[in-house]
Amino acid sequence: MTAMSERQHEKRLASAFTDLAGPLVRDVNVTAVLHTLAQHCVDLLDVSAAGVLLDVPHGPGVEVVASDEYTRALELFGLEWDEGPSLDCCRPPAHVSETRLDADDACPRWPRFTPRALLLGFTSVATVPLRCQDTVVGALSLLHDRPRPLDDVQLRLAKALADTAAMCVIQQQVLQGQTTQIAQLQGSLESRIAIEQAKGFLSNSRGCTADQALIRMRTYARNRQLKLSDVARQVLDGAVAHTLLDPER
Repeated sequence: MTAMSERQHEKRLASAFTDLAGPLVRDVNVTAVLHTLAQHCVDLLDVSAAGVLLDVPHGPGVEVVASDEYTRALELFGLEWDEGPSLDCCRPPAHVSETRLDADDACPRWPRFTPRALLLGFTSVATVPLRCQDTVVGALSLLHDRPRPLDDVQLRLAKALADTAAMCVIQQQVLQGQTTQIAQLQGSLESRIAIEQAKGFLSNSRGCTADQALIRMRTYARNRQLKLSDVARQVLDGAVAHTLLDPER
């Protein structure tokens, strides 16, 4: 490697980690992070293609991205067939490994995945778990047709990129969970305020107690299969105030 190419490689390496670490300090789309991981792996590791299977424990579901559509289709087929290197990498012991797809033991291991991968020109696949501490959130597959396996330096770099992406995924999951919880708390607070305001309005209009006003709203909501908070907002909007003020209704 010449001095110039070494410099270019250093720039590309710095760019990869900057792109993957950026989501640690800002809110981004997880799919975009996985695409970034796949593209940088192809660029830095001299492989033909890269696929990423995301399977966060207790997450919303499995997601598959890849450096190109043919590889994404291959990963999706593996998911449908419940076989392939990515799925195996997500399962214990979830370690870094490389398998020759043109070896005798590959087809019995993955009887449907292997022929399709070979048809696409891939003869070897290296898999790296997306791991954050003890939690595995997915797998990175590096596919190529070189006669020799990836060396230790390449595999260590792949692991570092995968671990960085995994941290970003977990970070985004935490942020989304916090955002959802805040929205739920805000919604609950707004509902409680509306109910209290509606109680006060009915109490003053009817000359009844706040508890009696609440009972009338609850009865009205139950009879019409409505939420109490929705009835309260209707009261404040004037839509059902007269009905609730009429003791015969």
